[in-house]
Amino acid sequence: MDMYFTQVCLWTTLLAVVLTWAIFHVSNRKKKSTKLVDTAAQERTYGGPDVIIVGAGVGGSALAYALAKDGRRVHVIERDMSEPVRMMGEFMQPGGRLMLAKLGLQDCLEEIDAQKATGLALYKDGEKAVIPFPVEDNNFPYEPTGRSFHNGRFVQRLRQKASPLPNVKLEEGTVKSLIEENGMIKGVTYKNSSGEETMLFAPLTVVCDGCFSNLRRSVNDNDAEVMSYQVGFISKNCQLEEPGYLHLVMAKPSFTMVYQISSTDVRCSVEILPGKIPSIANGEMTNFLRNTMAPQVPQNLRKIFLKGINEGAQIKVMPLKRMSATLSNKKGVIVLGDAFNMRHPAIASGMMVLLSDILILRRLLQPLEYLGDVNKVSEVIKSFYVIRKPMSATVNTLGNAFSQVLIASTDEAKEAMRQSCYDYLSSGGYGSSGLMALLGGMNPRPLSLIYHLFVVTLSATGQLLYPFPSPLRIWHSVRLFGLSLKMLVPHLKAEGVGQMFSPASAAAYRKSYMSATAL
Repeated sequence: MDMYFTQVCLWTTLLAVVLTWAIFHVSNRKKKSTKLVDTAAQERTYGGPDVIIVGAGVGGSALAYALAKDGRRVHVIERDMSEPVRMMGEFMQPGGRLMLAKLGLQDCLEEIDAQKATGLALYKDGEKAVIPFPVEDNNFPYEPTGRSFHNGRFVQRLRQKASPLPNVKLEEGTVKSLIEENGMIKGVTYKNSSGEETMLFAPLTVVCDGCFSNLRRSVNDNDAEVMSYQVGFISKNCQLEEPGYLHLVMAKPSFTMVYQISSTDVRCSVEILPGKIPSIANGEMTNFLRNTMAPQVPQNLRKIFLKGINEGAQIKVMPLKRMSATLSNKKGVIVLGDAFNMRHPAIASGMMVLLSDILILRRLLQPLEYLGDVNKVSEVIKSFYVIRKPMSATVNTLGNAFSQVLIASTDEAKEAMRQSCYDYLSSGGYGSSGLMALLGGMNPRPLSLIYHLFVVTLSATGQLLYPFPSPLRIWHSVRLFGLSLKMLVPHLKAEGVGQMFSPASAAAYRKSYMSATAL
């Protein structure tokens, strides 16, 4: 009996301890949650921001300006406010310039020695084709030229444009994490320039911290795939014979680009496929560029290409990534830019897609007086994800497919597709101008993409079957159609075929595109 009584007492004591701990734990969590909510409410009441933007690159700065012009209070946190030194984001297509103008930021391309680009100069096997952007495109209401420039100078101009606005605060600091409560992002924890760690709250947080984002995994579950590597350097104190063109060399194993980024600087870049990357430290990369790539660069470009190498220009290597956009299931947050969506930079369209996204998001947020209405903001984010598809998915698919065509191969079917692409662009007429309108973001329509890829494939098939269709040539033609589908279908599937070709999405995008007016 005594033993039984003792066991009962022990179990009762243990149960009491467990219940006490559980009550304390739940109570503590409620207090913490209440504290977060109270702090967020206090920040909003006493002048806290409506929007927190992580990253003050092209996207973060442009979005801060646009939202501030709509009366939002914006707090931007950037790891380093000094001028960035990058070899990406140096070319803006005509479509990107139109988006920039609609945001009221076109003057940010001034005073940075930006160079006008009127088209593409394409080289293959000793031949050259000059393909201008179509001038007589009635559907494109802007000057059909691009701009090339130092990315850092452009970013600084955007920051200078946004920072004087009274409801914008640009702060140097490092965001450590997002503050999350029950699937809702409340704000961020960051270290300021003094090294002090603090919390900042807002109804909406925008993650826009680039392709190496540390916060993306906290919001989305998409992974970036490294397709290849870009090696780049700058040749200084020189000017191309034709500075108004982006010079694209269809070299082996892949392409080389040369273009003017200021009146005295020329960007030279080479794509290297995955595998053994030559070492920069021991001089292998310099030898590779000088001995393997330079001889393939046309004579009119080679002197400038070699100038940078011979003068010891700093060589950089950058992974080229591909990542489809995914919609986060967390509320109170949205991801933009390379942290959200990446495509191969062969068609230099990243900034154009980003500015288009900002234009759409801004228009959708304008009717909302208060961003603290979680359900309404969530609906806006879902709508944004769908409306952006016709344009972004077209550009993404085109960039990824075009990059595959540029890769040299001993496979007859692949080489026929590569040659057909060159012939199609160099032929002039509707085909050439239509594809250039696509590349320049002047007519980013999915059906136009399908049409041009189909025509290029048919042309390549004709080349394979000429002069007569032998069994081997027929076999290569069948394989070529398979390659064409392989280039297209996986990308369309990843981007979302239904949303990409949806008439409702296309109409909503055109509404955003056409109704947006300069601020």
